Amino acid sequence: MATKYLLPQGCHLYLRSNFDDTDEKLYQAAIDAAEKAYAPYSEFKVGASALLENDIIITASNQENSAFPSGLCAERVALFYAGSQHPNIGVKKLFITIAVTDKDPTLVYAPCGCCRQVIAETEKRQEKPIQIIFEGHDNQFIQSNGIAPLLPFAFKLPE
Repeated sequence: MATKYLLPQGCHLYLRSNFDDTDEKLYQAAIDAAEKAYAPYSEFKVGASALLENDIIITASNQENSAFPSGLCAERVALFYAGSQHPNIGVKKLFITIAVTDKDPTLVYAPCGCCRQVIAETEKRQEKPIQIIFEGHDNQFIQSNGIAPLLPFAFKLPE
């Protein structure tokens, strides 16, 4: 099935049939996390699973709040948890999925801008890229080798 959008350099389509055992485990963990999301306002449930370098898997879901924008996206919840509970362990892979009843098969469900910036900061802190896998159209996935293809002009503080 041909893609309907141009992927940035550094990203490629990644079919579920190509998942290895770890990817399948991360995918299922992200789906389970999405089902636990607290999203009464948007009804847009997101789940994330992060594979740490010590092979621990962390899962998280988006958490909304009526005092918008007090909620957090699943990606940020997962990365902030990893940073606080495993501060010296890098994140190898981040898998993001959604659980909605009216999922549009023509859309790509990529991390939002805030999450992209947090991923960039996490990569900077750990001094290596994170493999990011998220949902593309028609039940396909997109794999990015680090955040740079998704956020070419990341906000950077002076060194």
